Amino acid sequence: MWVSSPTVAPPVTAPPRWVPLVLLANLVCQVGIIVTGGLVRVTASGLGCPTWPECVPGSFTPVAHQEEGIHKIIEFGNRLLTFVLVAVALAAVVAVFKHVPRRHLKVSSIIVLLGVPIQAVIGGVVVLFHLHPVWVSLHFLASIVMSAAAAYLLATRDEPEGATAPVAPVLVRRLGWAAVGVASVVMVLGTIVTGAGPHSGDDTKPSRLALDPRAMSWLHADAVLVFAGLAIALVVATRLVDVPGRTRRAWTAVLHVTLTQGAVGYLQYALGVPRGLVIVHMLLAALLAVALTYAVVSLRTRESTPAAAP
Repeated sequence: MWVSSPTVAPPVTAPPRWVPLVLLANLVCQVGIIVTGGLVRVTASGLGCPTWPECVPGSFTPVAHQEEGIHKIIEFGNRLLTFVLVAVALAAVVAVFKHVPRRHLKVSSIIVLLGVPIQAVIGGVVVLFHLHPVWVSLHFLASIVMSAAAAYLLATRDEPEGATAPVAPVLVRRLGWAAVGVASVVMVLGTIVTGAGPHSGDDTKPSRLALDPRAMSWLHADAVLVFAGLAIALVVATRLVDVPGRTRRAWTAVLHVTLTQGAVGYLQYALGVPRGLVIVHMLLAALLAVALTYAVVSLRTRESTPAAAP
């Protein structure tokens, strides 16, 4: 039997109702910045502010005589969202430390908070290196990791302090982690496809990877098929073994997002990568990271730490 018997723990006071809302807002902001970053890219506004940390030399904000036009507003608006992310991530840290001070939640909240300024620096490097695809890819992948961390924080908010215990057979858990590994490959290959594709982030100074977009697209599609196969296997497996209902629902959600993402990806390819679908594809990538985080978390439970003897 793979489920450990729970231990008895002292009662835990329920946090205020606003705490989950703050953690949800934290997750929404992390996913949202991926979408706005995609908007910057497909509108060719990546160098709307041609320097960093200033927008133009001598000014942190756009100036009237800038030749970038509307692009400066789009890029500067995306930069301003960093302050929103910091404020929400800081609120999440305060909420966790004050109302749900458990070690795994503290660590996750701090990771998200520290990740925001790190992401801002990476974004600055992207500008200083004129939107080089490698740095742009790193910027996107870091946002995916941040979204997963925020999702983990929200998904485990009600777990007690204590060690984790599996709720599924070892083969199912290994399939779950294999799905995480393949999903990581899919994400990386997706950034390579983008780096070799038509949307450079700036029409006047395009920087692209010297790779065949068609070949990279098919390689990416092959990896997606492998991941879809794993997702299907996990949906079937969680219905054949005795696992909690939340585990079945979580892996079903992963499969639904995967199929939707795959359909959008093929539609992108067939239509010549239209801008609107690029943004949808990026949003679905973030949602896949969130769904996968929930699904992996659902494969285990966290046992309560026994109360100390009087």
